[in-house]
Amino acid sequence: MNVAARKLDPNELFSEESLSLDSLDALINESANDLRASQKGGGEWLFELEPDATISAEYIFLHHFLGDIEGDYAKLEPKLANFLRSIQCDHGGWALYHDGDLNISASVKAYWALKLAGDDPEASHMVRAREAILAAGGAAKCNVFTRATLALFGHVPWRAVPVMPLQIMLLPRWFPFHLSKIAYWSRTVVVPLLILQQLKPLARNPRGVTLEELFLVPAERSSYPMNATGSRLGSVLVAVDKVLQVTQPLFAHFAQKKALDTAVSFISDRLNGEDGLGGIFPAMANAVMAFEALGHDRDDPHFVTARKAIDRLLFHRDEDVSYCQPCLSPVWDTSLGMCALLEAGEDPSSEVFQKAGDWFLEREIAETKGDWRVRRPDVAPGGWAFQYRNDYYPDVDDTAVVVAALDRSGDPRYKNAIERASDWVIGMQSSDGGWGAFEPENTHSYLNHIPFADHGALLDAPTVDVTARCLSMLAQLGYPRDHDAVAKAIDFIKREQEEDGSWFGRWGVNYIYGTWSALSALNAVDEDPRDPAIQKAITWLKDRQRPDGGWGEDCASYDENRKREVKASTPSQTAWALLGLMAAGEVECDAVARGIVYLRTHPRENGRWKEEHWTGTGFPQVFMLKYHGYAAYFPLWAVARYRNLMRGNSRKVAHGL
Repeated sequence: MNVAARKLDPNELFSEESLSLDSLDALINESANDLRASQKGGGEWLFELEPDATISAEYIFLHHFLGDIEGDYAKLEPKLANFLRSIQCDHGGWALYHDGDLNISASVKAYWALKLAGDDPEASHMVRAREAILAAGGAAKCNVFTRATLALFGHVPWRAVPVMPLQIMLLPRWFPFHLSKIAYWSRTVVVPLLILQQLKPLARNPRGVTLEELFLVPAERSSYPMNATGSRLGSVLVAVDKVLQVTQPLFAHFAQKKALDTAVSFISDRLNGEDGLGGIFPAMANAVMAFEALGHDRDDPHFVTARKAIDRLLFHRDEDVSYCQPCLSPVWDTSLGMCALLEAGEDPSSEVFQKAGDWFLEREIAETKGDWRVRRPDVAPGGWAFQYRNDYYPDVDDTAVVVAALDRSGDPRYKNAIERASDWVIGMQSSDGGWGAFEPENTHSYLNHIPFADHGALLDAPTVDVTARCLSMLAQLGYPRDHDAVAKAIDFIKREQEEDGSWFGRWGVNYIYGTWSALSALNAVDEDPRDPAIQKAITWLKDRQRPDGGWGEDCASYDENRKREVKASTPSQTAWALLGLMAAGEVECDAVARGIVYLRTHPRENGRWKEEHWTGTGFPQVFMLKYHGYAAYFPLWAVARYRNLMRGNSRKVAHGL
C-alpha cells in the first residue's frame, strides 16, 4: 500500500481520528509487518547504507589502478557510472549528502571516475562538472586522501601529500604519534597507505585517462593546502612537513624492511576474511593496492581475500544502477530493528526474535584479540561489531543496543553474553566518564592538526551519544546511580550539554540525535524531569519543531555557522525528537501529538516511511550516510512507544532506550 500524505488543517491535528490509538494500531501493524518481512534468512536485518559519490568512484579507481577492467567489471562499470550521474547536483558538482553544497573532493572523484568509465569530457554533464570544479579552485584544493589517490595515478606530484614515513610503524607508544593514538578507522586506512607512499607505485590506468583540465595551474606547479585547521599548531606542523619533504630521502632506507614487514603483518593479521580489513571500504581498497605494489600474485590468498571483501559491498539498486557501500551495517540494523519490534509488541518467543537472537549469539566477539586491548589489556572481551564480522574492532555503541534488545526479551539463553558485554563496556569507559565508540582514551587532540588529518576525523574521542547508550544499557541492567561507571557517565553527559540545551550528535544528524540519546539515558537513570538540564533540552526540542509537526536538521549543522540549518522534516529525526520528549516525561504535550500526526500522515511505501534527506554521520563535515533502515524502524519505534504510553497506567518510559 502506498500512503500519500495530505495537508492537515491545524484544527485537525488533535482530532479524535488523527490521534486515534486504533488508527495507530493499524499503522504500527503495517510497519512492523514490513520490518518482519525484510528480515534476512540468517536472522539479521541489513538495509542499504548509501554514501556520497566517493566510494563508488574509488571502486572504479581501484580497478583502473589494477588494470582489471574486463570481464564482469566491464558489465558493472556502466551501472556505477549511472549511479554517479544520477546523484550529480544542480550546481554541477557532487555533494556529501542529498541536496548539499558542492564538495571539491567528491566532485573531482566523480568526474574522474566518469571519465575513466568512458564519459566524453565534452558531454554536457561533464562540462557542468568541470566548470563547477574549476570555479571551486580546481583539483589542487582536494583533501589529502584524494590527493594521495591522484598521486598514485600520476595526476599530482607526491609533494601534494603530507609525508608519512613507513617507519611510523616502529615508533614507540610514548612518541607523540603512534598508531594506537588514532582511531581504528584511521589506523586501518593509514597502514596500507604508508606502504603505498613508500613504494609510490603508478596505476596501470589502461585507458590512459588524464585530468589536466581540472587544474587552474598545472599540477606540477600547483601549491597544495596543508594547514586544514588554520591554527598556529597546524602552521608549525606544516613547517615540519616541509622539512620532512626534503629530508625523507636521506632516511628512507633506515629500518625500511622492518617497517615494511610490520605494516604487512598488521594488515594480514586483520584482513578479517570476507568482511575485509576494518570492515570498511577505504581500508580494504588500500590493502589491495598495497598488495599489488608489493608484487603479490593475483591468486595470492591475501590478495584474493581482500578483493572478495570489497565486492561484497556492492549494492545493485536495479538492473541499470549499482553503487559501492562503505561498509555493511547488519548488527546496527538488527539491534535497532529488534528494539522497534519489541516496542511494537513483538513476542520475544516469536520465530522472528529467536532467529535474530541466535544470530547475535553466533557473532559475539569473545576473543582476546583486538586493538582496544592496547589500553585495556586486563579487560575481558565480550561485545559486537557493526559489520557481520570485525573481531579486532567491536564497538560499545552496537554492543549497548544489542544488550538492550536481548535483555528486554527476558530469554535466559542470553544471560552470559549480556554479562560479558556489560563488563566489557564498563572496562572500556574513558577516564573522563564518557565512551568512544571503539577504544578508550583516544583523545590526543593535537593529532587533528597534522597535515595528514585535514579531514579532522583522526580520533575516536568520547561522545555524548555513545556514552548515553552505554549508560542506558547499564541502567536497564539494574546498575544503580551510585555505581562508579554510572555516576561518571551522568556527569559526562551533563558537562557536555550545549548552551542552548541540546547535545551534539557524533554518529547521527545531529543535535536532535544527541539530545534524544542524552534524554533517554537520563530517563533510564531516573533523573528528575524537573532537572534544569532536562528542562532546557525539552525547550530546545519544542523550539525546533517545524510547522508541519515534524523535526528536521541538515547535515550542514555540523558547521558551527550553520547549526540551525534545516531543509525539511524527516521521519527518522522526528522519531528521535519524539522519543527524547517522551523519555523526558512530555508524553501528552502538544508537540508530541503534532509529531505523531506528522508520522501518521507522512508518505509511506508499504509500511516504510519515505525519507530523502540523510540523517546518518560517518565523520562530521567529511562523510555522511543515508541509513535506509532508519525510516523503517525509528518511526515505528516512536509511534509504538506513544501508543503504549498512552494506553498504559504510567507515562514513564520503562526501558533504557
